Amino acid sequence: MQTKSNQDIPKFNFFGELYDSYQAAIPEGIEYSVREYCKNEMIARQGDLCKGLYILIEGSVKTEMIAENGGLLHIETIFAVTPLASAFIFATSNRFPVDVTALEKSKILFMTREQILTMFQQDPELLMRYLRYNADKTKFLSDKIQMLSVKTIKAKLAHYILGLHMSAQQKDGDCFIVFMDKNQTELAAYFGVTRPSLARALSEMSRDGLISISKKAVLIRSLKGLIEARG
Repeated sequence: MQTKSNQDIPKFNFFGELYDSYQAAIPEGIEYSVREYCKNEMIARQGDLCKGLYILIEGSVKTEMIAENGGLLHIETIFAVTPLASAFIFATSNRFPVDVTALEKSKILFMTREQILTMFQQDPELLMRYLRYNADKTKFLSDKIQMLSVKTIKAKLAHYILGLHMSAQQKDGDCFIVFMDKNQTELAAYFGVTRPSLARALSEMSRDGLISISKKAVLIRSLKGLIEARG
């Protein structure tokens, strides 16, 4: 029988600081609980009170919210180890903004707001990491809202590819080959459209000379055309 080595066991990422386990990350005297969820079990519903810190420590979940047409709009797929709705813990209206559903057998670590505040008082560096994480998460949600405001699939694609181009520029300078961080099925869910509709839009953009695609690699052939397509 094959056994796991210490190198195979994932580290516990506690707002940017790595620990061997969640037990090692949480100081002695801080109270918390761990609950297990089955596949497809609802962890939280949109509008539920966010009573404290929820951290996905095993498994994966999906987050969805009700769209204008009454259907469910996929927001993101989250894998362990990741906090859930951490920006809403201390909000005036501290409610989950999305439905959270387990995609597989998963575990959630929970601690109350009072316990988190105690940890912040004991460890100011943890507080800074928490604030930084939530600022980065707010940026993600802002981009998502901007994406939802774009009406056509081609405009959504142009917006998405231009965002990849901007990120690549910050790292490598002028870079016109970018790599999508999602496959077409994931991208369709991210846009809230069907996969065939997404595939047609990609083909049209390719025929129009805006991009060329090879698997997840995208060659930007007309930056000006993408900007115009984004609107």
